[in-house]
Amino acid sequence: MANDESSLKEHSVVSHQEWIKARTAFLGQEKEFTRLRDELSRQRRELPWERVEKNYLFDGPKGKESLAELFENRGQLVVYHFMFNPAADAGCKHCSFWADNFNGIVVHLRQRDVTFVAISRAPLAKIESFKKRMGWSFKWVSSSQNDFNYDYHVSFTPEAIQSGTVFHNYAIQRMNMSDREGVSVFHKDVGGAILHTYSAYARGIDMLNTAYHYPDLVPKGRDEGDAPQSWVRYHDQYKD
Repeated sequence: MANDESSLKEHSVVSHQEWIKARTAFLGQEKEFTRLRDELSRQRRELPWERVEKNYLFDGPKGKESLAELFENRGQLVVYHFMFNPAADAGCKHCSFWADNFNGIVVHLRQRDVTFVAISRAPLAKIESFKKRMGWSFKWVSSSQNDFNYDYHVSFTPEAIQSGTVFHNYAIQRMNMSDREGVSVFHKDVGGAILHTYSAYARGIDMLNTAYHYPDLVPKGRDEGDAPQSWVRYHDQYKD
């Protein structure tokens, strides 16, 4: 673990006046970070877009649905790329940690012209079974019959893995997994054209995991040491 009890015992303890002074000084840095985050968000929105040329069809609760239909008559679509290999019986436990944050946000996103959906390569029957086990209600569809995951660089062919030429997180790299996590954003214009506006992977999706931000507030932090997320389990497998 990153922070043991001895380090907590050795932590500086000061008077209330000194605490306020230190906290106020740090507040300045927090405000600067907030301003920088707002500026990065503005620049993210100004990135160029690319037209989606393929007509992807997904298997969903309503049957076959196109990418356009996943928007559900809204103008913006957020896709969480959920790692779920077709050969597996359960989705990735780390993606599941992220997904435990999704149920409650959907209704709020809809008020801002945003539809949320998770997409995986696993067949719909496996997705529905795992989704029921986890008690999730957010929409989750299967891309098992199309190239969506491969085109958005979250799934990789055996040949690419073997050659060490996987393109992921905007770089050619070696990869020992067939699927990775990520988020992609799309916009549908008034003419019905679909534009890919943004994708992020790895630490780029930290902002989607509300639960992770709470440990950042406490004395031990994320407390993960050199093994990030090694502690994560499916939420029905924790002992308490």
